[in-house]
Amino acid sequence: MTIEQSRCAWVTNDPLYIAYHDQEWAVPQHDSLALFECLLLEGAQAGLSWYIILKKREAYRRVFANFDPSKMARFTPRRIDRLVQDASIVRHRGKISAFVSNAKAYLGMREAGDDFSAWLWDFVDGAPLQSTRRSMYDVPASTPLSAKMSRELKKRGFRFVGPTTCYAFMQATGMVNDHLATCFRCSELR
Repeated sequence: MTIEQSRCAWVTNDPLYIAYHDQEWAVPQHDSLALFECLLLEGAQAGLSWYIILKKREAYRRVFANFDPSKMARFTPRRIDRLVQDASIVRHRGKISAFVSNAKAYLGMREAGDDFSAWLWDFVDGAPLQSTRRSMYDVPASTPLSAKMSRELKKRGFRFVGPTTCYAFMQATGMVNDHLATCFRCSELR
């Protein structure tokens, strides 16, 4: 007899979603390029469900040069036009063009000597914030800290990085451990 592990209530029974929850979500990520990818994908999620983006993540990696900002920054308006027609990703011109401008903003930070990972982790003083929420209804859509991150990213030229997107990003990358207290991953990530 197998005992089912208790997970956060947002996880469906889809193996892709279970693997994402169990192996990636809220695991502290410090690689600058992985953080860049996650920030862009969270922006792509705006107005949609994460599950849609998760199912399309490999396609995003393929069409956006594996999220290499140096390559993405050179995408032309013609290439953006082609991507708007690509059904393997979300065909939203504003989000697609934001990916390109965000690559330029990322490169601008790097050229200015900012380490993207260190800069982002400074918002949480370098350590994950721990929560003890018992219900999904207790999890906020945004926080004053995610609003601050949003403002600072926008000052540096990033787009589709509102406070809600930034909070989802902070959760996904382990800056905030918002696994519910009843979830087996909550204590594992403390």
